Amino acid sequence: MAQADKDNWMVSSTMIMRIQAKMQRKMVREFLGELMSTYVMMVFGLGSVAHMVLGENKLGSYLGVNLGFGFGVTMGVHVAGGISGAHMNSAVTFASCALGRMSWKKFPVYVLGQFLGSFLAAATIYGLFYTSINHFSGGHLTVTGPTATAGIFATYPPSHMTLWWGFLNEVLLTGLLQLCLFAIMDKQNNPAMEGTQALVIGILVVIIGVSLGMNTGYAINPSRDLPPRFFTFIAGWGSEVFRARGNWWWVPVVAPPLGAYIGGIIYLLFLGSNTPREPKTPMEPKMYEEHRISVLPKTRSHASKASPLTPVSVSSKISHKSGLAAQPVSPLSDSAISIEHF
Repeated sequence: MAQADKDNWMVSSTMIMRIQAKMQRKMVREFLGELMSTYVMMVFGLGSVAHMVLGENKLGSYLGVNLGFGFGVTMGVHVAGGISGAHMNSAVTFASCALGRMSWKKFPVYVLGQFLGSFLAAATIYGLFYTSINHFSGGHLTVTGPTATAGIFATYPPSHMTLWWGFLNEVLLTGLLQLCLFAIMDKQNNPAMEGTQALVIGILVVIIGVSLGMNTGYAINPSRDLPPRFFTFIAGWGSEVFRARGNWWWVPVVAPPLGAYIGGIIYLLFLGSNTPREPKTPMEPKMYEEHRISVLPKTRSHASKASPLTPVSVSSKISHKSGLAAQPVSPLSDSAISIEHF
């Protein structure tokens, strides 16, 4: 009996080691990264919608929904930003592949992880708020009307919004999202400070929601809309989730990838640059003379290395052929001015 237990333990240990080895493969880790980051984002986002709908605007609000999704994105970036990039958005993944920033072979892996994470998040929220949903709807799961609850999980535009006008809204909003994402991460421009990218991206989502999200609910992400919609289809809301609002369901699937692609092209075409920038380190003294701009009062005359309390050096090219002497530049102010990102 003891020998049998020992053999079983060895077999289990071997299986665990094999599973761990497979889990460490790059593609598997990226899949799991997208799954977990999307799950985290969607749980916080859908939970905030549930508070607004089921609390009848007493326990939640539209601003709360924007904050829920925005900071949900922030947490998602922290969960998997260093593993998969934490796209959490198949439109962003599509644009990355279409613009040559990521291999197409990763596209189905990322999208599958995102869809599965989003579906599981919808199931989680349904389980957590099951009794509240039944109480609010009177036991009747409806898609439209005063006691509709399908909107907790997927987007449904107001009745006055036409299908194609909503399509243009989704294209524009996702285009702005992708354009700003490129700007936030572009180290040749003025990117977010190291370590703050997750927070800045979350704030970007909040800004889009509070300023432009009213017309369509700003899905701007097929992974955010389609899997929860499919969950409601099988959980009791029925096929009406696909027929409602003139078959709206396909718009959050098709429009965001198109918008992300257009937004990415616009940024790369007009603002992106592959040309080398001027070096930031001082060149030979024969060709360059150094001008010092004091942005803080000098604390000592000889500083061995730069620090936040020492003056910042800015090199400007002066041609010796012109015979012009270098002129000192007067201090800008006595207050600290950060110019590292420019």
